[in-house]
Amino acid sequence: MTGGIDRFSDGLLTVRETASYLQVPHSTLSDWLARSAAGAPLVHQVRPLRADQPSVPFVAVAEAYVLRSLRTMGLRMSQIREAAEAVRKAFDTPYGLVSRRIATDGVDIFVEHGLGDLRRARDGQTPIREVVDDYLRYLSWDGGDDFPSSLRLRQYGDAVPVVIDPRFGHGLPVVSANRVPVKAVVDLWEAGESVEDIAYEYDMEPGDVEELCRAVVHLAA
Repeated sequence: MTGGIDRFSDGLLTVRETASYLQVPHSTLSDWLARSAAGAPLVHQVRPLRADQPSVPFVAVAEAYVLRSLRTMGLRMSQIREAAEAVRKAFDTPYGLVSRRIATDGVDIFVEHGLGDLRRARDGQTPIREVVDDYLRYLSWDGGDDFPSSLRLRQYGDAVPVVIDPRFGHGLPVVSANRVPVKAVVDLWEAGESVEDIAYEYDMEPGDVEELCRAVVHLAA
């Protein structure tokens, strides 16, 4: 339970919203939701209270992010399923793909079971372990919790980090520093408010407001 939202059983986003935030095709995410590994869905989904309500819990958003990262590395789905099965069995949890332990011994499990003889990323230069470690830094865990509490959206860059945090924004991307929804900042900017006024409203630096709005415009282009 995180701030009243259960990361495992409460729908946070719709499938379409999740696909949009993670920058994967809707059809691809739907396929992941339909697949299984080690007797559990590859990406978990919950039954919404109504047809138009969110069905993707936060833990599944994180799972889909991991899968997107592995696909970006060039792994085939058969390799990913093999790695997912190995990790889930080793950690004795259907959520092994996003367990905190993945950041330690889990990386070796990926390399051993999911990559076969492949030891370098698609560009032929970067070792696989470094690539896996790189995408894991976008997941955040609190204290002794074994499962992530937030996911940083890498498309916004490092200047003004943006996260999905089930405790804030009802699933909307929020600014990491103050948990203000990105949409709230951009809506004011599009309504003609000055960067300085928006910065004052949300206790941000004007440069950060400008950088955030520039990132949103770039993503929408």
